[in-house]
Amino acid sequence: MIRISFILAFCALQACAQRTYYGQLEWLGEFPSKLTEVSGLETNSHGDIWVIQDSGNKDEIHKVDTTAQLLETYKIDHAKNKDWEDLAMDSQGNLYIGDFGNNTNERKDLTIYKVSHTELDKKEPNAKKIRFNYPEQKRFPPKKNKLLFDTEGFFHWQGFLYIFTKNRTRPYTGETLVYRVPDTEGDYDAEFLGSLFLCMDQDHCSVTGADISPDGKSIALLTYGFVFLLTDFDFLDLSKAQSKTIDLNCDTQIESIGFLDNGTLLLADEERKKTGRNLYRLRLN
Repeated sequence: MIRISFILAFCALQACAQRTYYGQLEWLGEFPSKLTEVSGLETNSHGDIWVIQDSGNKDEIHKVDTTAQLLETYKIDHAKNKDWEDLAMDSQGNLYIGDFGNNTNERKDLTIYKVSHTELDKKEPNAKKIRFNYPEQKRFPPKKNKLLFDTEGFFHWQGFLYIFTKNRTRPYTGETLVYRVPDTEGDYDAEFLGSLFLCMDQDHCSVTGADISPDGKSIALLTYGFVFLLTDFDFLDLSKAQSKTIDLNCDTQIESIGFLDNGTLLLADEERKKTGRNLYRLRLN
């Protein structure tokens, strides 16, 4: 089923392909030294910016301003940072933490932590657990040509969390699997919605972050050096979306993306070899 979806998605996106547009990142500021591995970013309707760090870091969320300066740090109660990779937020201001990093495709404890908006002003906000699995994954780990179940990007829309897997296949196939789960506490078999084909360059085509615009009309998928902007889509079949490729013209490890408003993206990169650890703005217009 996955293979058939991949072929259909490839044909559909090839038909919708457009020329590459070159984006221009605007540097906003440098994160403090304690935030060297920002792996997820999200904003709310008030303009607050939340960030997290991935595996090896504390069970904390951080509020920063638009110059990347740290404002507040909160320890999340009843949560463990096994590999936090992305943030999402719903229209009520509830925050979702994606603990689904899975480099080796061996994890069976994939979790999204839901932090209620009423908890976000507490010293140790409490989190509820949304546990899930990918029904299409039969082996842990699968064979090298089926290493499709690492995850670094998701967003919230109308009661569901839409999840985009990161491709680690050998040989590289370029496909991204799309799933969704309800946004309420529980244990779920993730609903498989199909595949997307972004491109065949392994260094630039694996999803490292995702977000949806506040009006729900644009989806941004971040990869290393590129943003794939999807429009005119059906949530149940994103393979038919119009796709525009934005070249960030940047070779740092950018892993975080979030819409500030319908026409503006915020991005962040991790520190690697004395580069990165920055917050950027990208104006889509």
